[in-house]
Amino acid sequence: MGNLRTKDLSKIGYQNDQLRSLVINIISKHFKHHSKQQLFEMLHQIMADPASFLADEVTGKIAEKIIGKSGNPLFQTHALRDEPVFCKTYGGKWIEHSAKKQMELATLLPISVQGALMADAHMGFGLPIGGVLATDNAVIPYAVGMDIGCRMSLSIIDESDSYIQRFAYQIKQALKNYTHFGMEGGLDIRQEHEVLDSAVFNEIPFLKPLRGKAVRQLGTSGKGNHFVEFGELELLAGNALGLPAKKYTALLAHS
Repeated sequence: MGNLRTKDLSKIGYQNDQLRSLVINIISKHFKHHSKQQLFEMLHQIMADPASFLADEVTGKIAEKIIGKSGNPLFQTHALRDEPVFCKTYGGKWIEHSAKKQMELATLLPISVQGALMADAHMGFGLPIGGVLATDNAVIPYAVGMDIGCRMSLSIIDESDSYIQRFAYQIKQALKNYTHFGMEGGLDIRQEHEVLDSAVFNEIPFLKPLRGKAVRQLGTSGKGNHFVEFGELELLAGNALGLPAKKYTALLAHS
């Protein structure tokens, strides 16, 4: 190689450190018998018209770096909509303001088509937990609120509100003894459920060592915003559950 140095490359337009390093590396491997003048001429041609070198297996790498550095951005920016797309909100008066604002920002994205906000929604990451966003030809991996796989469960008990008052102590003991909050928790009682007998624990190598953990943690609540609570539920006439219209005791769990 004709003793080509970085300052020589700078003189012919190779200003970027990464680009200069790439050029010297390629030259040392593929053009070590070329004279300095031959190298200058070739590199000057690549810099002047990089597109014509893109098909070359060796010099194409230099051309790609030049084109990427000089003109084509690695990403594009887009303006938000002037008005948000429609978002159906359920139980809006109980949803925290920060979650509503987060959802409104998401519905201003140019790819947004329509949104929905559930009654138990609260602020998350990227999108409110309990929020859903339909997009046009786009996937947003971060728009899940970071609450993947959680569930809500409602059990309706045919008792009035006096039931909770009458059995307050037993209810507290039941919550204490039959669930666990936090990471890596487990229950002292023996767990019995058909899911523990599933064949997939042996069929999928990833799950096989996790069966013992599943036995310990089945029925626990996890960490974060999870909760289990008893309360009063009033069902109106013609409700979707087909139950008589009256007040019930309810057990609500988010786990």
